Amino acid sequence: MSFQGASFDVKGCEVRYYGPHQTIPGRITGMVRVTIEEGFMGNVSRYYLDLKVKADVGSVSTPEVRTALLSHAAHQLNRLKARHTDKLPVAAE
Repeated sequence: MSFQGASFDVKGCEVRYYGPHQTIPGRITGMVRVTIEEGFMGNVSRYYLDLKVKADVGSVSTPEVRTALLSHAAHQLNRLKARHTDKLPVAAE
């Protein structure tokens, strides 16, 4: 059984909202929506994934906050993709 036809591609990311953490000073929390396109055995699916993100950045400008939140989302996506696309062992014939 071969999984060479499998794909997992990130098509887009956007910061939906963010704000200061309620109890931890200097921490920003938010939500990032990721558009994912997945192909497996000839079927292509496109769906959205909402990721809770956080960043300990203190008092910085808006672009720096957005960059920190998107980098946290990228870290989560890299872990997900690594688990999702690992090659499964194939029994010897």
